[in-house]
Amino acid sequence: MQFDVVTIFPDFFRSILDCGLVKRAQAGGQLQVSLHDLRDFAHDRHRTVDDRPFGGGPGMVFKPLPVFEAVESIKADEGPAIPVILLSPQGRLLRQPIVEELAQHRRVVLISGRYEGVDERVREHLVTDELSIGDYVLSGGELAAAVVIESVARLLPGVVGNEESVAQDSFGLRGISGDEAGNGLLDCPHYTRPADFRGMRVPEVLLSGDHEEIRRWRRRQALEKTWRKRPELLANLALSEEDRRLLEDLKQAFLPVLSRES
Repeated sequence: MQFDVVTIFPDFFRSILDCGLVKRAQAGGQLQVSLHDLRDFAHDRHRTVDDRPFGGGPGMVFKPLPVFEAVESIKADEGPAIPVILLSPQGRLLRQPIVEELAQHRRVVLISGRYEGVDERVREHLVTDELSIGDYVLSGGELAAAVVIESVARLLPGVVGNEESVAQDSFGLRGISGDEAGNGLLDCPHYTRPADFRGMRVPEVLLSGDHEEIRRWRRRQALEKTWRKRPELLANLALSEEDRRLLEDLKQAFLPVLSRES
């Protein structure tokens, strides 16, 4: 897969691309990231890519011409089918299903905005989608673009050593039990050695060797964590009968606690 990143700060990505999983994905040939300096598509000697907004107001706005020409140069030998994504606080909130959708594409263009944003004609006539990494404002889209690259890279086949760990991640399409009923649950707790650390013991079920009981425990923990921390995620999940029973048991167990807290 290839990401083409349009930015005025290509150096921002150097250390990110040379670390950890993203570096491994590039070395293994699963991922390629091409950086395109937007100023290379400016036509004045100062390489100007922004201007004051019509109608007045603070800040500067990316001009349409450099952005259009940058994307058109990328798409010249590919045709119109490549997704062109603008990183913007006005975009759709990046969630795991969107990440998994992006991972299916062979090539994706990411536009990192800056200043007060981009000329609206870029939104209307060039980009195919807008993504945000949260309801807050950054100085530019570079950090958001890096988040998109990292989140997609780990889903590419062969990048993560144990692909089962990807399947059971929080928000993933596959649940703790390995089926589709687990869409969007938070991940279950994880423990490692020693089994007893300063008197804090690992749950006995994880030491039992009973795989079915371990599966059920993990499922219950994932449901409990989601219900307590992000209950809104449960509204759109296709839960199994077992899940519903576990949730009902959880609610009954926590009802006295919740009554005391209220």
